[in-house]
Amino acid sequence: MSGGIQASLAGRYATALFELARDDQSIATVEQSLGGVRQALGESAEFRALVTSPLVARDAATKAIEAVADSIGVDPTTKRFLGVLAQNRRLKELPAVIRAFRALAANHRGEVTAEVASAHTLTDDQVDALKQQLRARVGRDVSVDLKVDPSLLGGLVVKIGSLMIDSSIKTRLNTLAHAMKG
Repeated sequence: MSGGIQASLAGRYATALFELARDDQSIATVEQSLGGVRQALGESAEFRALVTSPLVARDAATKAIEAVADSIGVDPTTKRFLGVLAQNRRLKELPAVIRAFRALAANHRGEVTAEVASAHTLTDDQVDALKQQLRARVGRDVSVDLKVDPSLLGGLVVKIGSLMIDSSIKTRLNTLAHAMKG
């Protein structure tokens, strides 16, 4: 699995961070910090602009990312890593790095990662039920990487490796519309 991850730029950064975390025995801590960064990306338009804008100077981006890291309470390893991304002008890779790191951490724990898109935020009970159903289907523990996509209208889209389960209303409506065209 890590061979495929290492093929991308974000994958190489995630692998480097994972190896540092593994050596420091802080995989769970770094994963939790990255979860906070991911949440901040989802909630703050200013933070997203910092990460995606090529116009922010390298030193300004580094200072800003370190300030954000302090404000959301990331661990020292993750903070240094974010600084490296800023110095290398690779902050735009951050969402992909987080996904790749989570996949590496899940694989390390013997889990498989499922990317789950839903039209609305899932409750904890719904997430637990989904994990149980996926565990029964794939025969391994499953960690879920959740995102909300209102365009789905309802239902879920689940990706586990090359397996995709699409039960979204959007897809059902598109399929029905295509069938009616004849």
